[in-house]
Amino acid sequence: MNWDETGPDTGELTDERLDDRLVDAGADGEDTAVEAALRPKDLHEFVGQEKVREQLDLVLKAARARGATADHVLLSGAPGLGKTTLSMIIAAEMGAPIRITSGPAIQHAGDLAAILSSLQEGEVLFLDEIHRMSRPAEEMLYMAMEDFRVDVIVGKGPGATAIPLELPPFTLVGATTRAGLLPPPLRDRFGFTGHMEFYAPTELERVIHRSAGLLDVAIDPAGAAEIAGRSRGTPRIANRLLRRVRDYAQVKAEGRIDRDIAAAALRVYEVDDKGLDRLDRAVLGALLKLFGGGPVGLSTLAVAVGEERETVEEVAEPFLVREGLLARTPRGRVATPAAWAHLGLVPPQHGVKGQQGLFGA
Repeated sequence: MNWDETGPDTGELTDERLDDRLVDAGADGEDTAVEAALRPKDLHEFVGQEKVREQLDLVLKAARARGATADHVLLSGAPGLGKTTLSMIIAAEMGAPIRITSGPAIQHAGDLAAILSSLQEGEVLFLDEIHRMSRPAEEMLYMAMEDFRVDVIVGKGPGATAIPLELPPFTLVGATTRAGLLPPPLRDRFGFTGHMEFYAPTELERVIHRSAGLLDVAIDPAGAAEIAGRSRGTPRIANRLLRRVRDYAQVKAEGRIDRDIAAAALRVYEVDDKGLDRLDRAVLGALLKLFGGGPVGLSTLAVAVGEERETVEEVAEPFLVREGLLARTPRGRVATPAAWAHLGLVPPQHGVKGQQGLFGA
């Protein structure tokens, strides 16, 4: 089972109605508490991400053979795919301690200097959401990564003095959900870059079976397949759904999970067979029923479902677009034929646009 400790780069969305979304790839308090016991400890236990795993294995083995510190590593991809887990595995494979922090926590160059100056030789520094680090800290990181040195500024104004501080060799593992926001000078200083892909259902089934064994949950292959198919290609979501189905099975089915029990449990939690939840179906339902499938402006769509514009755009839309249920066009949001089929509705025959003439774009 592979997933990150921190949530997606949408921390500004604080709507309490979204806090209990089972299909949110961000980690909540319960996830963080459970994940420590379920994380794979080495690359052989890590499920999925075959290319990244194979390439990273070569990088680490070569570093160990040379007796050197591993190259800096950049991991990019959506939340919940295993970036934090891989950083811990890198430290374990290199026999080194790991220090964990995040970009938003480093707002001044002094914050970064304090962390870097306390690193041990060979230590792994995991910097999550690295794209959200402040610019002064980012510029200090350039020299630290390349020359293992930082200049600490003492004093202010004309009397300020730069004191060079030598650093022990270390490995920086940066994680980002938005690789495009990293400036090229920072991106180019990473010796290895790996992009984390969404998981296939068969890979998620392996994740679920492994987690079920660790949680002492009885589950058959059909039950695991049912959960995997609703997990949005994300191990963290798969494990969260597994825990909720486990609760249902303990109350309703003597603790054993099969396909029928998994489907019944996820109906209770309003997660359908494609992994859509209440918010996703509300967005699609409004687009189809109120606006004839679009095109319709984002603000109008958000008002129709009673959510903020940012919530619809950053929380619901990415998965709907990835599943081919919704398209973003210059004129507005448009439903695809697959969206009509998924909700069991018949598309209009003559291009009915609903109220687009009043509220579009």
